[in-house]
Amino acid sequence: MAQSLSSIREIEREVAERRIAPGADAPYQRTSVMTHTAWVPPEWVEAAEDVLSGLAERHPSRTIVLFPQPDAADGLEGEVEVDAYPVGGGRKICTETIRIRLGGSRASAPASVVQPLLLPDLPAFLRWRGLPPFGEEPFESLVGVADRLIVDSTEWPDLPGSYAKLAEIFHRVVVSDIAWARTSRWRAQLATMWPGVADVNRIRVTGTAAQAHLLSGWLRSRLRRSIELEHEPSDRLVGVEIDGKPAPFPPGDRPEAADLLSEELDRYDRDRIYEAAVEATAG
Repeated sequence: MAQSLSSIREIEREVAERRIAPGADAPYQRTSVMTHTAWVPPEWVEAAEDVLSGLAERHPSRTIVLFPQPDAADGLEGEVEVDAYPVGGGRKICTETIRIRLGGSRASAPASVVQPLLLPDLPAFLRWRGLPPFGEEPFESLVGVADRLIVDSTEWPDLPGSYAKLAEIFHRVVVSDIAWARTSRWRAQLATMWPGVADVNRIRVTGTAAQAHLLSGWLRSRLRRSIELEHEPSDRLVGVEIDGKPAPFPPGDRPEAADLLSEELDRYDRDRIYEAAVEATAG
């Protein structure tokens, strides 16, 4: 059973102790390639845990999962897990997962909790579940200590309005959007329709609002002109029409959520095409 920890010092001590295997004289060799922080409000806990469970072996890292509880009493409560996975030749990779519940005022200043736990000289990724509170302290403080922000604008309720606020932080942090990643097969398919697609005036997308706005923004930014968007709501991207003509369904299988996040954790550079699509969508 995980021990409940109430301070950063206790968490650091517990991580160090758990990295020593039973009966071993030395700790597992740390094989982390990043620090991965996830901000997980209550309504996203189950979904976040499902995704994180599929990442451990693919991305050896220190993962810090933050559960904000602003209505609870002030304080933090942490739990630590350290797992080792064999990779052949008698070697193992080690992953560290730190789950922290932030109560009361602690939920408004998460960077003060995260910063001491960041692994030095390694990139810091921030996965924000749900719509970020742009301009507010919890979000701004964590963006300030992250190298890359990963969102999924499919989770946002007020599109396309929030894209304008997202575009305002492009100069501060590298941004990835899982909703954008879900359109990759369709973007590749539409690109094969060149040069005919260059004359498009209207695009109809059957999918989520995020996918619809990002695909239309992508075309607007590439073609540098206005394009009308028609959106047919669906929980996944299942169809695109160009001026009333259905585009061929792209090859390949629909990627799973853990696979999409895994791909974003492998990226370190800015995606200028995505940024241009967001800016075109934001108007």
